[in-house]
Amino acid sequence: MIFLRNEVTVLKALRTILTLYAGVCLLYWLRTLYGVIRVRRSIRRLSEKACPEPPVWPSLSVVVPACNEGETLAAAAASLAAQAYPNLELVFVNDRSTDDTAAIIERLAAGDPRVTAVHVETLPDGWLGKVHALRRGLAASRGEYVLFTDADVHYQGDTLKRAVATMRRDRLDHLAAVPSLWPATLMTDLLIGQFIRQLLALFIPPWRIRDPRSKAFFGVGAFNLVRRAAFDATDGFEWLRMDTGDDMALAMMMKRAGGRCELVWAGDLLGLHWYRTIGAAMRGCEKAYASGANCRLWRMVLAAVLVLVLELSPVVTPGLLLWPSLRAAGLLGLANLAAFALAAVLLARWARASVVRALLTPLITPVTAAMTLRAGVLGFLRGGIAWRGTLYPAAALRAGRRVKPGRWGSGA
Repeated sequence: MIFLRNEVTVLKALRTILTLYAGVCLLYWLRTLYGVIRVRRSIRRLSEKACPEPPVWPSLSVVVPACNEGETLAAAAASLAAQAYPNLELVFVNDRSTDDTAAIIERLAAGDPRVTAVHVETLPDGWLGKVHALRRGLAASRGEYVLFTDADVHYQGDTLKRAVATMRRDRLDHLAAVPSLWPATLMTDLLIGQFIRQLLALFIPPWRIRDPRSKAFFGVGAFNLVRRAAFDATDGFEWLRMDTGDDMALAMMMKRAGGRCELVWAGDLLGLHWYRTIGAAMRGCEKAYASGANCRLWRMVLAAVLVLVLELSPVVTPGLLLWPSLRAAGLLGLANLAAFALAAVLLARWARASVVRALLTPLITPVTAAMTLRAGVLGFLRGGIAWRGTLYPAAALRAGRRVKPGRWGSGA
């Protein structure tokens, strides 16, 4: 009798725990769905409508840092050079490359008078390589507007004209543009899709960026366009010199200085391969030990656990209906699945991405969790992050961090 009573008690406790789990997951997916709806309503498309052209186009400098980008640089640079912007300067910064990046940049400079070549031979103490390269590129540029972009981004149409015209029409100081991420392998695409959904719908409220009373910000390494006078009023790259999330940190710095900022979608005008393989994505995730976890292993462990229990719920919780005693939890599980599916479809259609792949993203969750744990353990064992041939100590990264974990939407 005592055994049966204990068994009933355990089953009741289990039923309560599973119902609470399904309920918490439903809140997570409803919040995700809310975020997706707000993203669709608030983020404009850069190609939506043409802005009036100014009588004279202001000067525009495009700063492109490149470290061992020999495989992608030439084609991306050609797409930039083909932009019909009348007052354009292209500044390519070779950041200590060991491949043929330097030679490619020299060829570009020899064949196009708009191109300025900058070569970085050594990295000063207390600087991240990319941030230092951006600073060197900015110093070599002269434009009234400055676009910071990456060496693998491809431009189409009249992207630069549209961006500058939008900046002038709306009197913006910073414009970030979301590009399309070209398909790679199925697993890689699922991994990236899951991260982009979380970033846009959960971690950062992009619908608040235009509000000058809000501290919300959003930066994109592929396309961060600033008005030079507004950027000069900030603390500059010296303030960001040890922030691994340099694109977000730049956006935060612009908003912090009182700049007028906006985020647009430009997937039909900008495109790139972010990561082509799972292995490349895992190496890229290593920076998350600093940018997302502030060099704390426990944060990475917690992130991995949360990813598992929340992102797998649309697959796991509907199956609870198979047990009659867990009917309530199972019904909540069906609601989880419905909220996830609606969010995935709406975001995929907005971004003109594959709906099928968006619906399959929960299947990649164990890989995401393992990748997060791997990044945390490696960061802990190394005492920091190893990036582009340089080891950056955890203490220095924590001291130089500007965008604090968990505060991307509010600033610091």
